[in-house]
Amino acid sequence: MMLTGSQIFVEVLAEQGVDTIFGYPGGAVLNLYDELYKNSDRIRHILTAHEQGAAHAADGYARATGRTGVVLATSGPGATNLVTGIATAYMDSVPMVAFTGNVATSLLGRDSFQEAYIEGVTMPITKHNYTVRRVEDLADTMRAAFRIAQSGRKGPVLVDIPKDVTANSCDFTPKPPEPVRTVTRYDEESVLKAAEMINAAKRPLVCFGGGVRSAAGCQPLRDLLAKAEIPATYTLMAAGVLAYGEPLNLGLLGMHGCYTTNKAVDEADLVIAVGTRFSDRVALKPETFARNAKLIQIDIDPSEMGKNVPIDLALIGDATYILQAILPHVAPAKHPEWMAQIREWQKKDYKPTDSDTVLKPHQMIDEICRQAGPDAVYVTDVGQHQMWAAQYLHHTKSRGFLTSGGLGTMGFGYGASIGAQIGLGPDARVIMLTGDGSFHMNLNEGCTAVSYDLPIITVIFNNQVLGMVRQWQTSFYGKRYSNTDPHRRTDFARVAEGFGAKGYHCETPAEFKAALADALTQKGPCWIDCRIGKDEKVLPMIPGGGDIADIIME
Repeated sequence: MMLTGSQIFVEVLAEQGVDTIFGYPGGAVLNLYDELYKNSDRIRHILTAHEQGAAHAADGYARATGRTGVVLATSGPGATNLVTGIATAYMDSVPMVAFTGNVATSLLGRDSFQEAYIEGVTMPITKHNYTVRRVEDLADTMRAAFRIAQSGRKGPVLVDIPKDVTANSCDFTPKPPEPVRTVTRYDEESVLKAAEMINAAKRPLVCFGGGVRSAAGCQPLRDLLAKAEIPATYTLMAAGVLAYGEPLNLGLLGMHGCYTTNKAVDEADLVIAVGTRFSDRVALKPETFARNAKLIQIDIDPSEMGKNVPIDLALIGDATYILQAILPHVAPAKHPEWMAQIREWQKKDYKPTDSDTVLKPHQMIDEICRQAGPDAVYVTDVGQHQMWAAQYLHHTKSRGFLTSGGLGTMGFGYGASIGAQIGLGPDARVIMLTGDGSFHMNLNEGCTAVSYDLPIITVIFNNQVLGMVRQWQTSFYGKRYSNTDPHRRTDFARVAEGFGAKGYHCETPAEFKAALADALTQKGPCWIDCRIGKDEKVLPMIPGGGDIADIIME
């Protein structure tokens, strides 16, 4: 059948199972938006306040649901406004397809109005990208984009569509979605070797990252831990894969991980790394990381093997299938001496002080978990509040903690919260934790949350400074606080009311408890402005380039 490029665009989206996209209209994509209007019963479009918010929303949708997030923007500044969101998804291996409009093919390369070479701009931050120059290529290019986004190591793909391509016509033939490709490059010998190393270990430790969450399932990891009594630690991207309070869950690893996890890595005789790339926030000093251990690395991306730390055995593929292959060859085991040593180390872990009169971050997070319950989904921006969330949230869901890990994008949280709420539905409880610095970046998306009646609760850890940078200035720069006190007078509660949301202002634990309880009864978005001390620190901390010997506990 003969269809225009815009009709093909909608048909392929539907063919790929897309029912929601996020975006912002403009001249180069008017044909696409006209067709979306005609098909609003098939595909829901969420209009954000800014294209960056739309990109983060598509990202949050993908992280919360496991489905591919889709974002649409116009040419020029619309396209370039997606860049930070695309890079955020790329660093954290999030499946997303970004569609951008562009000037007509006859105007490309002529510095036309609102023209940008977005394919070249995004080449380093996408798995693949395309400029579609013929309407006959549009359908198959879109199909390839969705397949690539979900295959192997997941990530974003960009498709740039000139305006004349959306207006031209060609014959269109529907096709079912192509199967996602599974990467498997390990052999039976490697599987047996891994099991042999696990069976021989006296002090084994599993270190897992976001690749476990992206894999086909988390259960084989849990089965391995239980069968061989192996304690586990995780990176920021994997918080929630193991439930809070599980005996074998030691907690967060790395720069702001606890003393026990970092000490266990230092003393282990075998480290099984699953779906983690050993970033500089985990292996802060690569030459001493796991210095006493043999190291098995399991990852879907062959380029990550031994990239940051030396390894003894590599198994390339989906972590779920590799662990399923290893499990039958692992002997049931107990490690009482190793577990006893770990319990002794846990007595030395940092414990923050409580207060009945002033707001303390760890107590606020305890209260949030108590009131919101185990099914809540938590989204963060980037900074001190992000680390406090990773340390103290009572994680119970593998997709219940959404944060920007690799790129560390301030302003990520509100857009991602919107995407998560849309993806999970109105009955889901989405709570966004942010700092006043991060929130100022993209709080304009408050109007989006109001427009769609999204019951997102935003808790603002407001210390009126750029807290994480200030903490570094305190510890390493002689308390020279260069530009980390912005002297802002923003009244977030009143700003919330101006958007049409409900706002609260809290300075004591009692006020926060009451505000949160009330917010949980509201049908729309709420902002809770919580005043915390500007000298609150994220502890413990291992300075960049250090190891367990350099840990700061107070």
